[in-house]
Amino acid sequence: MSDAIPAATIILLRDEPRFETLMVVRHANIAFAGGAMVFPGGRIDAGDHAQNWRDHCDGVDNTLDDQFAPRVAAIREAFEETGLLLARRGDMMIGADEALALASWRSRVEQNDALFLEMIEGEGLRLALDDLCFFARWRPPAGVGHRRYDTWFFAARAPASQIAEADGVEATDVVWAPPSAMLADRDTGKRKMIFPTSRNVELLNVSASSGDVFRFAEERTIRLVEPRIVERDGARFLTIPDDMGYPVTEEPLESAMRS
Repeated sequence: MSDAIPAATIILLRDEPRFETLMVVRHANIAFAGGAMVFPGGRIDAGDHAQNWRDHCDGVDNTLDDQFAPRVAAIREAFEETGLLLARRGDMMIGADEALALASWRSRVEQNDALFLEMIEGEGLRLALDDLCFFARWRPPAGVGHRRYDTWFFAARAPASQIAEADGVEATDVVWAPPSAMLADRDTGKRKMIFPTSRNVELLNVSASSGDVFRFAEERTIRLVEPRIVERDGARFLTIPDDMGYPVTEEPLESAMRS
């Protein structure tokens, strides 16, 4: 059985003009989840573990060691795919002009993740690890999908003045919308979502604001979600435990694998 690939993703939220989440549309030719609507994210790379990061991050003291590299990776992936950067200069989150000035780094960082630390060091910035709220962790069993990712999900408020723009390589579009609208697009076939994304958008949809999302994440016990295949009345389903707060806990295997 092959090991799952460590990965991290970030659920970016805003409350104005209404409660919305940011999702990206993956390039149709990408092997994993091509053409699907997903949260920004990707593999946790070697550079995300660099010890020097601890000198350039806020929230190091209260961040669990096993979450440190995933949090760095989540912020890096958001920057690569959308241009949004959760980083501070002094006590202030950087604004639209500073984020735009760093846009030339995006493709370079995507090609060499170690350059992300070089950029942050050179600009005198600090990653806002303390703004990330642990939201979920998913790892499918062997045999479910052709690639297995052990994925950390974090939620955070998007930087207020920064503007998201797809990189055009991994992400071909960025979409701000309420979770309910994302689900409606999925249900009508307008948008494609993979099983973990669907379940986590449904989980977002029980909240009415970003504050609700953070409170719910802090209140519930977050355990590793490991979907499994069950057979019932001659049909096969992909399921997750029903005591983890998710409003929907199963999907017919055929549709789950197709998505």
